[in-house]
Amino acid sequence: MTTVESNVRPEYDTEIQKIADYVLNYSIDDDSPNREVAWNTARYCLMDTIGCGLLALRFPECTKHLGPECVGQITPHGARVPGTSHRLDPIKAAFDIGCMVRWLDYNDTWLAAEWGHPSDNLGGILAVADYISQQNISQGRAGLTMKAVLEAMIMAHEIQGVIALENSFNRVGLDHVFLVKLASTAVVSKLYKLPRERIMAALSQAIVDGQALRTYRHTPNAGSRKSWAAGDATSRAVRLVDITRRGEMGIPSALTAPQWGFYDVLFSHTNKDLAIKPESERRFTFQRDFGSYVMENILFKISFPAEFHAQTACEAAVILHPRIEDRIDDIEKIVLTTHDSAIRIISKEGALANPADRDHCLQYMVAVPLLTGDLTAENYEDDYHEQHLSIDKLRRKMVVEEDPRYSKDYHDPSKRSIANAIQIFFKDGTNTDKVAVEYPIGHKRRRDEGIPVLEAKFQASLATRFIDSRCEAIIELCNDQVALEQTPVNEFMDIFVVN
Repeated sequence: MTTVESNVRPEYDTEIQKIADYVLNYSIDDDSPNREVAWNTARYCLMDTIGCGLLALRFPECTKHLGPECVGQITPHGARVPGTSHRLDPIKAAFDIGCMVRWLDYNDTWLAAEWGHPSDNLGGILAVADYISQQNISQGRAGLTMKAVLEAMIMAHEIQGVIALENSFNRVGLDHVFLVKLASTAVVSKLYKLPRERIMAALSQAIVDGQALRTYRHTPNAGSRKSWAAGDATSRAVRLVDITRRGEMGIPSALTAPQWGFYDVLFSHTNKDLAIKPESERRFTFQRDFGSYVMENILFKISFPAEFHAQTACEAAVILHPRIEDRIDDIEKIVLTTHDSAIRIISKEGALANPADRDHCLQYMVAVPLLTGDLTAENYEDDYHEQHLSIDKLRRKMVVEEDPRYSKDYHDPSKRSIANAIQIFFKDGTNTDKVAVEYPIGHKRRRDEGIPVLEAKFQASLATRFIDSRCEAIIELCNDQVALEQTPVNEFMDIFVVN
């Protein structure tokens, strides 16, 4: 038995090098077949993400988290928070923007072995880009343009999404916001123009930082932390990049160090039975090289502020509403047919404690549109739930079943469907047809149908904060790809300030 350890400092883990080299060397413009799709989709993603944040400002439970850490704090050249008058240091601004974006569970989604919301990274991206731009201008240098923001979004989407394709963090009990922290660290480092070694050092800091547990997303602990967890992650990334910019050393084998590294400590077992994984399964696997695939194929939440695995179920419920609205009391049973991931994370019975609990309950998200023909963020609030006891009555009549084909097509990279079906049976022995929706309106396969709805959603969100002339100016800019890309970030952020 050896009594000493070798103290030879290793090279950075290959996975860390892979991410750093991607943000430093990859050019989206060189990927000519998909270049236009990537840039255009990033523009729509920017619009949708900011819009989601503006909508969240109507909810005091969200806005109580916003603003400076110290009352009256003044931050010269501070980053702005859209829809507010806040001017904050970039770390707190990243938190605030990320918190707003995620609050209503209405921004984009990526579904794979791990699911998540890559536009959560916009908190760190916008805050740092605005701060850098204002700093540069104060020193007589050019600010960043919005093309740099869109590029950072594409890259953050790619890092988070490609790693998520084959690496499940939820199965070891970790929350997907680890990938937000990792992706934000990479692209914020790029915005600061850090050299390769410094980018790798920052990434290593994000890996050893300690990662969030998923328990705040699941029964019996589901709660509002899930609405600000991504803001916390992207904000933490900005902080870690700042530490690294000041010269903090990296941890080269943050992933692979025996016993003490991420793989052995946090990725070595399955949380179902605590069985130890074979060593070969403890490392991240990559289905594809980094490019712009994730942004091109991102899923937009357009119709409903609901956890994405339930989007098609909500759509099916809206279709069924006019057929059953006069027969609610005659319902004997409601059969929900779904896929394995939906069953694992959003199928619930029993009391639901808060809005965050309700917007992650498949049965609740189906009951409301069956009863009303729509689903909005207000439908999750306590007062609404208390006034509509028929929701829980309907939930108790629901039976959830898995269709193996739905589960298979969910994981198929050529399909990535998110299928759900609903069939309603009545006490007199009759029943409705089985209404199935396999691809939500925000899916790439329904882009032509979805984009006009996304634009309408953005316009409606702007109208909650700005006068008509400001809304029109913002829409005109955001609809012009070339003009938007050329706009300085500080000028873009100016138009979202509320005095």
